Amino acid sequence: MNQNHPVTTEIATIEKAMHEVGMYDRPDPLDLTGFEGSGADFLEVYKPYIQDGKTIVSSPHKVYGPENNDLMLQLRKRGIDKVILAGMSANLCVESHLRELLEQGFEVLVVKDATTGPGPEATQAAMVNYGLIANEVVTTDEITQRL
Repeated sequence: MNQNHPVTTEIATIEKAMHEVGMYDRPDPLDLTGFEGSGADFLEVYKPYIQDGKTIVSSPHKVYGPENNDLMLQLRKRGIDKVILAGMSANLCVESHLRELLEQGFEVLVVKDATTGPGPEATQAAMVNYGLIANEVVTTDEITQRL
């Protein structure tokens, strides 16, 4: 261990907040015991689309980006090269996924009115970055019309 950079067990502020609300709390990736209504569950309005028998749900990401789950594998196995991205942690999870998906060769559209950050400043910073990084930034109405 480098004495100038000791290992720490402290977690980041946003990670602590996510744990406090139970956002990703599951016994393990394969166990859905207690998942329904847990805070880590899907919002009711989206369940018909997520649980439609054709939507693929990758294993949960760990912290911010998709580097530690099977998202890339799931997309590539299905020949998917375009991703529509939205989510609730704009400047952390969404932006981390955007960057990694682009690095891996995917075309990524970000839905700006379907993502937000932990505050207005964070959300605005993310929107600026999306405009610089994403292949395109669209609204929900715009992407719905295209689909």
